[in-house]
Amino acid sequence: MPPESDQRGQAGTRELLAAMAQGDPADTLRFDDLLLGLGKRVFGMMLFMATLPAFIPVPGVGGAIGGPLVVLIGVQLLLGMRKPWLPRWLAQRGPHRRAVQRFEAVLDPWLRRLERLSRARLTHVLDHRAATMFTGLVLVLLGILLALPIPFTNYVFGLLLLAFALALLERDGALMLWAWGVGVAAIGFFGVLSGALATATGEWLGRLF
Repeated sequence: MPPESDQRGQAGTRELLAAMAQGDPADTLRFDDLLLGLGKRVFGMMLFMATLPAFIPVPGVGGAIGGPLVVLIGVQLLLGMRKPWLPRWLAQRGPHRRAVQRFEAVLDPWLRRLERLSRARLTHVLDHRAATMFTGLVLVLLGILLALPIPFTNYVFGLLLLAFALALLERDGALMLWAWGVGVAAIGFFGVLSGALATATGEWLGRLF
């Protein structure tokens, strides 16, 4: 069972992940349950869960799952939605607890480092409509790049998206400013790289056929 709503509203990111990992490994954690009681932090949790597939150590799988989910979240922020929307078929589904337990073991050292640097500050950066829309736009572009088969980038995008999620969960505007800067740089670099890869692939296929 998820933590009580009042506890969830105050819990840190690592505490939320640890609470989700406790229990029967065979349990399914439904998305609509995971998002209860988080208030303004709800998009952060939604993004956090959407980012987890990026750490699946199977080429192409993590991006194919996580990329569209990140795009969905980005579109909703871009539109200025106050509460996230999920299709019913997705809201009633979610990861098995055993998967969350594996992710907790992998991500805990990274989250420890990030949480040492993160705290509630510059919250107006998170609440301003224009800032929310910009965050949504960056997430849409990062989600598209995550979904593309760019070699060796899943962990790069995964860690960057975790920074966005942590900024939303911890209400840390300073971390969000940093995530914006790195996100725009990543979009510029990998966007050009993916374009170059697409061009090279087209030329190679043209020579073959």
